[in-house]
Amino acid sequence: MSCNYAEGLSPYEHKGVLGVPERFDSIEKLDEKCRILAELLKTSKHVVVHTGAGISTSAGIPDFRGPNGVWTLEKKGMKPSINVSFAEAKPTKTHMILKKLVDSNIVKYIISQNIDGLHLKSGLARKYLAELHGNMFIDECNLCKRQFVRSCPVETVGKKCSGVPCASGHAGGRPCRGRLYDGVLDWEHSLPESDLSMSELHSSLADLSICLGTTLQIIPSGNLPLETLKYGGKLVICNLQPTKHDNKADLVINYYVDDILEKIMTILGLEIPEYNDADNYIKLAEYNIIDWTVKRKDVLALEKVFKAKSKGVKKKRILVKNKRNSTEVGSSSDDDKSKVIKLENKEANNVAPSPTLLGKNTRTKIETTTNETTSGDDNAKVIKSENEEGNNDIAKVILGENKRTSTEITAFGIANNDDNDKMIKSENEELNNDNESVSLPGKNETDNAETLANGTVRDGKNSKVATSEIKNSENITSDCEDVIISE
Repeated sequence: MSCNYAEGLSPYEHKGVLGVPERFDSIEKLDEKCRILAELLKTSKHVVVHTGAGISTSAGIPDFRGPNGVWTLEKKGMKPSINVSFAEAKPTKTHMILKKLVDSNIVKYIISQNIDGLHLKSGLARKYLAELHGNMFIDECNLCKRQFVRSCPVETVGKKCSGVPCASGHAGGRPCRGRLYDGVLDWEHSLPESDLSMSELHSSLADLSICLGTTLQIIPSGNLPLETLKYGGKLVICNLQPTKHDNKADLVINYYVDDILEKIMTILGLEIPEYNDADNYIKLAEYNIIDWTVKRKDVLALEKVFKAKSKGVKKKRILVKNKRNSTEVGSSSDDDKSKVIKLENKEANNVAPSPTLLGKNTRTKIETTTNETTSGDDNAKVIKSENEEGNNDIAKVILGENKRTSTEITAFGIANNDDNDKMIKSENEELNNDNESVSLPGKNETDNAETLANGTVRDGKNSKVATSEIKNSENITSDCEDVIISE
């Protein structure tokens, strides 16, 4: 049946990395990792589980990107040999274990990318479940946006109209003149707003996120587990294939998810519940109207909790667990440092703009990049700045050409121990070591001149680079705001 779902989607070429070989941990390593995961479940206060197609393969529903997945075989012109219909498929051991963990208050929320409806059949309540890619057993009204459970799978995919009137009036709500559409997303559709909001909030609040049976290739759902890491939580990935976030995870388990969770339940001392038709929302929908809409009050309540807990908390940027050299701006080695500060002129090719084209209170943009070099105790620094002003060790250049055009000035300074030789080439140069005054073209405008200064210091000391952004009014000495980048 998942083949029929795949065929109903619009054509799309970029379906991710397909057919990556599966890998398995040894039994000894699997047991050890399961003990670690069980301990994390015991000590964590807010656990969120992210589920993908890999948890439904044992129910006879093929995945999409595995060695025998729908997309993988489609690329070869083939179809999966095993394909159980969505109506006949029953929840797997993983689905029932997750339901038990939620009932036991160990797992707070489940974020699913699956459209097979097996979470509904397991009896998992709506308040604990987000379905980011839709559901074959859900209809949605095009006007009031309320969702209702179906007793059979939809015949279409891609949010197409079924022609059935909205059932909100029969479900205790106000009558609605809308029509029901299938709740399955196509490639171009946006994710459901309420489901996505709940997923983002729970992922940020979680101190432990567990990914089951997903390669995390589809975004934004594939990047939600990273929110847990950014707020200081832990990430565990359980999948047969490698994922793009393995190097960021605290624990990676390569084995069947049913076997992993069965070992976890044994360690936790919990029984695995059996599937029961009485808990199946799809069965109940045969005789009842079941509202499956995410309640707005639940979203607002969770937002309030998130704001309270995240106040003053700074999100992390570096998430990779294996040690690597940081490439962020501002990173440097202990002894040798090299910095390049570039001033981007608003006009290309260093062409001086006409004073009539300059707007009032214009500002220049400074782009900073850091490159590391090693040459003993020597520190090399290249500075491109506008209206550079520093102490006595930095050449001061005052630009001005009768308030008409900007001038490019190149200053080279070489300091070797106690000997300081400085050469300054300038056009219309005005130098004043005591006063910090600059004559600029136009009224309340910033000159776009570019200054290049190269200096090599061999005394082994760390140096400082100052860049300033200057705002001037006519014939008035401006105040300078210095940004000091020091090592």
